[in-house]
Amino acid sequence: MASHTEQDPDALVTSPDPIHPANHISSLCRKFYDLGWVTGTGGGVSIRKDDLVYLAPSGVQKEMMQPEDMFVMDYQTKQYIRKPPAYKPSACTPLFLAAYTHRGAGCCIHTHSQWAVLVTLICESLPNPAERNVFAIREIEQIKGISRGSSNPSSSTSEIAEGGRKVGNLGYFDTLRIPIIENTAHEEDLEERMAEAMREWPECAAVLVRRHGVYVWGRDVGQAKTQAESLDYLFQLGVRMHGMGLKWT
Repeated sequence: MASHTEQDPDALVTSPDPIHPANHISSLCRKFYDLGWVTGTGGGVSIRKDDLVYLAPSGVQKEMMQPEDMFVMDYQTKQYIRKPPAYKPSACTPLFLAAYTHRGAGCCIHTHSQWAVLVTLICESLPNPAERNVFAIREIEQIKGISRGSSNPSSSTSEIAEGGRKVGNLGYFDTLRIPIIENTAHEEDLEERMAEAMREWPECAAVLVRRHGVYVWGRDVGQAKTQAESLDYLFQLGVRMHGMGLKWT
């Protein structure tokens, strides 16, 4: 069998399978555009399949994205084996790679959701300094949709516990904590801050970036997407609770 470097690069993004990474990223970007998560050209999606990493390009209207627009990287060498000539690699790439390296993720989603941005601003304004760098919420049912952080298939499971919660996910009485890191002028410069947050918060399934958005990962596309949706629900709820004078924890 020919190695990836010997294959036709376009063959890497050509498949009739709707869940092939190149097709799946395109469809997810359209969905996330409709949700307001990737307004303009912001945000992005990456999928790791075996030793290949598929990445949405920079500066592309997400609702218009096509499989042939994808970059493909060899995960081991970190070299691109497919580079569409019309586009540049995403500035999110080092952050996606951090999720693969430090969490063993199979998919990472980056959104510019307004709710994600707003919770970081609310936290920034809290009187207690200890609460300014983490979004924490508990006793909300949707918390059950969030894992305890591990994306390793050997430590993850789809087994359902009593009450409908997946084994390995947070429970109703657990406190969900999502760390908040400070933004930088250039997105690729966030890599070390994100890696540090992952080390400091080993159970986190996402990292918020102040005044910017959120990165969410999972062991596969399904888990990453479920967690991104659950977290956005919780961020929106958190913003509205704060506006009503209700406490998150």
